[in-house]
Amino acid sequence: MKLDDIFHPFCDLDFEKHALLLFKYQYEKNPIYRSFCNMLKIKTQNITALSQIPFLPISFFKTHQIKTGDFIPEIEFWSSGTTEITPSKHYVKDVTLYERSFFQTFKYFYKDPRNYCFLALLPNYLGHSSLIYMMRQFILLSKFAESDFYLCNYEELFEKLNTLREKRVKTVLFGVSYALLDFAEKFAFSFPNLLVFETGGMKGRRPEIVKEELHKILCNAFSVKHIHSEYGMCELLSQAYSNGNNLFTTPPWMKLLLRDEKDPFNCSATINTGAINVIDFANLHSCAFIATDDLGKRAPNGKMEILGRLDAAQIRGCNLMYKEMF
Repeated sequence: MKLDDIFHPFCDLDFEKHALLLFKYQYEKNPIYRSFCNMLKIKTQNITALSQIPFLPISFFKTHQIKTGDFIPEIEFWSSGTTEITPSKHYVKDVTLYERSFFQTFKYFYKDPRNYCFLALLPNYLGHSSLIYMMRQFILLSKFAESDFYLCNYEELFEKLNTLREKRVKTVLFGVSYALLDFAEKFAFSFPNLLVFETGGMKGRRPEIVKEELHKILCNAFSVKHIHSEYGMCELLSQAYSNGNNLFTTPPWMKLLLRDEKDPFNCSATINTGAINVIDFANLHSCAFIATDDLGKRAPNGKMEILGRLDAAQIRGCNLMYKEMF
């Protein structure tokens, strides 16, 4: 199996084989990841199982250039957090790899994206956003001329949705959480076949609320049964999706795992609630093994419930553990 042989169904055994192959490749070609592993006294010959692979803390994307190989990036993606002084940066060698990932992921869960009209309500995502890039490509790919971006022009969006409903067009409304709430408060209406995707949280614009309450408000506003969600970030080139109840499923080339909140080196399969580690084979040219600052809970059928973020004390505690070891 080749390292760039990414987008196909993996059984568990093949996934582990590919992960081990990719780990050894990135250890050799990624100087930051190699230094991290060396600080942990990791010996590559002793890594023989998926559970033994070390995960790079996501904070390293703020302080280092995480690159596997020597290249000039074709594009950079930056994190969009409103409170971040130093954003994370993902240096992408080949943007077509990202395009293949999000096109095939969407197709895996929702079928051909060309058959949808995409309406993007993402007022705070600008510039180097990987989400804006993805939505722009979906809009360009869509066969419907109505596909477009919206900032705060809610009345125009409302009229567009009414037109699409009357035409019975398969429609995706993809929005940041606070903007969807703002829109729903002004223009509640019935569009039962609308696929509403929320992402990104409140970004400091509104008080944070639990997902269950957010989804209930949006379901009532649009008369839909479920609210869909996307779990992605600038440090990843793949996405997980939820078609309701905040339960996420990954495409075959991506996995969400759990680690102990108090011990970042404990990734036992018996952990049911903990911090999320991500394996993303599409991160071929950065790092495929990332320890995020998100909390998750194991759910039935291989799904993962996203609970939110680690608090500042937990993140600081994990960082202190790394510093003590280094």
